[in-house]
Amino acid sequence: MSTTPAPARADRLLEAVRAGIRVYDLAQPLHPRIPHSPNHPGFRFALIRRHGDMVRADGGSAANDLLVTGGHTGTHVDALAHVSHEGLLHGGVDAARVQGAQGFSSLGVDTLEPVVARGLLLDLPALHGVDRLAPEQPISADDLEAAAARAGVEVASGDVVLLRTGWAQLWDEPHAFLSHEHGVPGPTEDAARWLADRSIRLTGSDTTAYERITAALGHALLPVHRLLLVEHGIPIVEMLNLERLSAARVAEFTFVLAPLPIVGGTGSPVRPLAVTSA
Repeated sequence: MSTTPAPARADRLLEAVRAGIRVYDLAQPLHPRIPHSPNHPGFRFALIRRHGDMVRADGGSAANDLLVTGGHTGTHVDALAHVSHEGLLHGGVDAARVQGAQGFSSLGVDTLEPVVARGLLLDLPALHGVDRLAPEQPISADDLEAAAARAGVEVASGDVVLLRTGWAQLWDEPHAFLSHEHGVPGPTEDAARWLADRSIRLTGSDTTAYERITAALGHALLPVHRLLLVEHGIPIVEMLNLERLSAARVAEFTFVLAPLPIVGGTGSPVRPLAVTSA
């Protein structure tokens, strides 16, 4: 039995962990000027109490703020309740039966467990030798296969697969990021089936919607959402920042994500992490 006091053992453990890992933050910053999907409200922030508005007898003061945001604004995860097809959610659940003013009684974001799993980055610009994919550029199943081979990884059951398009480079240019006039790159239906066939746990990308968005159709049709969320029960993370992972040439990592337990919600803001050895 160790005679070292518990606090000292804990300190040593934390030091060993900190010395042996590197953490990459995959979330985009939140402020009122960020881009947001045309289907969802933007982010609003107000400092409603400032220091000095109320001062306690001992001289102390506190500030606080008000946040107003959609569940699919900024870096976020789509719950299985987010999309239906012909009135049905994943597993044949009748959407009308489980939805109400207080959200969903089934398949809401509160039912998504925190994720700690093997993560893989499939870097499509690196595969094609460009800084960023072109507007409307499709990501096919063959592209995913080639990107995995280039990275020296094999997608397996339970993995989290993140697709980099380079679109995060445009985050501070909302008009260019949304690209309504020119479209946005993203996976096609065959790419979604390729991922689903491998029984992945979750997938994500760095664009507004985890789809190839054309200028002609915009967000009018989202077949990849139907395939992943409704048909296969695979949650989607959108608006990731994958640039630091790409720059560090990290292809495999431990992926950590914890949605807010918003009861009945269709999505949740998240701050995903990629953890690697130092």
